[in-house]
Amino acid sequence: MAMTSYLKNELLDAVVNAGSFAVTTVYVSLHTADPGGTGANEVTGGSYSRKSASFGAATGGAASNDAQIDFTAMPSCTVTHVALWDAATSGNVLWEGALTASKVVNSGDTVSFASGALDVDLNS
Repeated sequence: MAMTSYLKNELLDAVVNAGSFAVTTVYVSLHTADPGGTGANEVTGGSYSRKSASFGAATGGAASNDAQIDFTAMPSCTVTHVALWDAATSGNVLWEGALTASKVVNSGDTVSFASGALDVDLNS
């Protein structure tokens, strides 16, 4: 997943301008095309909503989700991308990336990410 310009700027300001930046909860969203740094193409319909996620301690500049994430009662769509946000609705995109393979979803399906399946990385 790639870090967005928003997050890069917030982190830089926190370090070099003695600012502060904290995210209390990270939320995962699903997208039907590239979110483009703004969160475009987010899935809508069914019972879809962003899901909160927790991540293990970073090592080597990377971290992964430490619990399964389930999106239940999905609408029919094809999910191609995922993004991380600082809010359950609206908010700012922190990271975004393409899935390794698109996922065709039927109405009512559940889309799941196993523990360790979502990686955020400062090295790429």
